[in-house]
Amino acid sequence: MRIGLNAQLLSLSQDYRGTGVNWYIYHLLKYLPSAAGTGHQFIAYTGEANAPRLLPGISFRLNRFPTRNPLTRIIWEQSFLPLHLKSDGIEVQHGLGFVLPLMSSIPGAITIFDLGFVLFPQAHKPWRRLYLSTMAKISAQRAKKIIAISQSTKDDLSKLWGIPPEKVAVVYLGADDEFYADRREEEIERLRRERNLPQRMILNIGTIEPRKNLPTLLAAYAQLKRNGLPHILVIAGAPGWGAEEVYHQVEQLGLQGKVLFPGYIPSAELPLWYRAADLFVYPSLYEGFGLPPLEAMASGSPVIVSRSSSLPEVVGEAGISVDSQNSGELAMAMARVLKDRDLREEMQAKGKEQARKFSWERTARETLAVYESISRN
Repeated sequence: MRIGLNAQLLSLSQDYRGTGVNWYIYHLLKYLPSAAGTGHQFIAYTGEANAPRLLPGISFRLNRFPTRNPLTRIIWEQSFLPLHLKSDGIEVQHGLGFVLPLMSSIPGAITIFDLGFVLFPQAHKPWRRLYLSTMAKISAQRAKKIIAISQSTKDDLSKLWGIPPEKVAVVYLGADDEFYADRREEEIERLRRERNLPQRMILNIGTIEPRKNLPTLLAAYAQLKRNGLPHILVIAGAPGWGAEEVYHQVEQLGLQGKVLFPGYIPSAELPLWYRAADLFVYPSLYEGFGLPPLEAMASGSPVIVSRSSSLPEVVGEAGISVDSQNSGELAMAMARVLKDRDLREEMQAKGKEQARKFSWERTARETLAVYESISRN
């Protein structure tokens, strides 16, 4: 088959754009050629000029439009992409970020990461919420297959949009090999010196926005500090919508100097940050998958997550799940892990075992199976 991949959301920059959906697109393009062998040809459409050098095995069609601009991207993928798909003889297309071009009759799949724009509309800019609520829903109805990145997202598609379960394939994400690699203590100490990190650290990673439920984490942490906890809380990630409220809560709780905000962490550094932490805490209200807990487990960090959406799917029995709205329950779980060395070691071992159930190679294989099912039908 000739398979067309709309990769306009691919970003190879080492900044906050290199997370989330982009991380998925990059790894899918990286592993699809080896999963397919010589049986298929993949053509990806992107504006990233460095993509051909960094992702061999994929044929790229580089566009000259500034598609990092959302409006330009929407116009391009609805107007110009159908023409490219037809001229390139594409037999199956894949919308890697929620939508398909409406003017194309080529059968295809879309990946839907979550329906947060439906369930948490206040956490999204109005134009983005309107666009996804309209275009993603229409694309989901028109697509031959939908790839959901968790059973939780599949259930949401059925419950909120009435999508038949047999139309949706659950294809999980993965963690890079770098997260499993052994790290020397000198490397971790160097990171602490260079980034001015504490010796005893609780870590949270993700965009600072309401959906990440940081007020509950801060309330739990403040409770532990009042009881003499020596650890520093590090909340790493780019500031998003509502970040100022989080900073204000730190002041209200008297946690200045006890909570650090180092900003976005380059992907190459992430494994060391997880290793430097005594505990990784991720009390998010809603996640389509939740890569940070998976990466933390692969790195050997004990993990606590909220008992919501896809997060229990990711951590299984290896982590501790708590009520996302109960700061007291979260504080008790954090104190239990930090005070019990045997429990931490048990969680570290189970976490690595759980993380190995997920891989980007598996993501690519199962995605390829979706393409082949479309071609057969």
